[in-house]
Amino acid sequence: MANQGENNIKLGVFVSIGLLALIFSFYMIGKNRNLFGSNFQLKVRFANTSGLIEGDNVLFAGIQAGTVKSIGIVNDSVIEVALTIDDKIKPFIHKNALASIGTEGLMGDKVVNISPAKVSGPKVKDGDILATREMINTDELLQTLSQSNNNIAAISEGLKTTVLRINNASIWSLFNDKQVVTNAKSTLQNISAASANANEMTKGLNQLVTQIKHGKGTAGLLLADTGMANSLKEAVSRIRSASNNANNLTLQLNQMVKDLNSGLNSQTGTVHLLLKDSTLAKNLSTSMENVKKGTDGFNQDMEALKHNFLLRGYFKSLQKQKLRDSLNAKKLSLK
Repeated sequence: MANQGENNIKLGVFVSIGLLALIFSFYMIGKNRNLFGSNFQLKVRFANTSGLIEGDNVLFAGIQAGTVKSIGIVNDSVIEVALTIDDKIKPFIHKNALASIGTEGLMGDKVVNISPAKVSGPKVKDGDILATREMINTDELLQTLSQSNNNIAAISEGLKTTVLRINNASIWSLFNDKQVVTNAKSTLQNISAASANANEMTKGLNQLVTQIKHGKGTAGLLLADTGMANSLKEAVSRIRSASNNANNLTLQLNQMVKDLNSGLNSQTGTVHLLLKDSTLAKNLSTSMENVKKGTDGFNQDMEALKHNFLLRGYFKSLQKQKLRDSLNAKKLSLK
């Protein structure tokens, strides 16, 4: 009986040890611990672990590479995470690789993602610290989406109000009016025609400028012909000289008028005697009357001489000569 009790005790101890070993194995398997293979350790420092816990997975380029061994606080802004990495992955990780915290799926557990560097660098060693890359936090993303939804709701409400106002506005009837559409088309056609005319005018101006540059046309001759320029200069010089002469002549006329005025105002001047002396005017009138009478008497004497028998033939020959001259002049005019 004593041996039977001792055997039961040994059996109980053995079963207990087996159960403990099985539970430990299940625990280690659940934590993705490598029980039989070799591994090494890397460290990563974050400002915020975003809910990362010990035992979470470590992925390298999306491949299971290890687990989170421990998480420790260095100071108020740095949290150090120790990673246990399988030795099989070690040859592919370089010191310039970047580590970040992500999630398995949208709402899954946290993981540490190690991204290979684009530029090759030295291989990592046990205990190296990898650089980190900040990733978008799920909570921040959800907060942003919530804020975006609120903004979209506000914008939708504003659009709804605007559409209702447009539907009730009188301007909406203008868009439905066919006459307005026709007028708009006509206006666009007129604008197109005006644009075409403007293009033609532009082409014409370009041609005119080109001709002017090459000295063609009146404007080109005026701007490019040096001879024309010299002629214009000479003409301007002559105009300026004529203007100066006109000014001199005006001054002379002014002086002459002054002299006439002074002569008229003077009692002894010749001009005063000719224009204002009444006695001289009477004498001149008497002299002109005598000349007229003498002229009349001379005409009578000449008429008497024409009838004198001595000079009658001479005056008749003069009349015949005048008649012949007048006939010759008429013949020439007829030819």
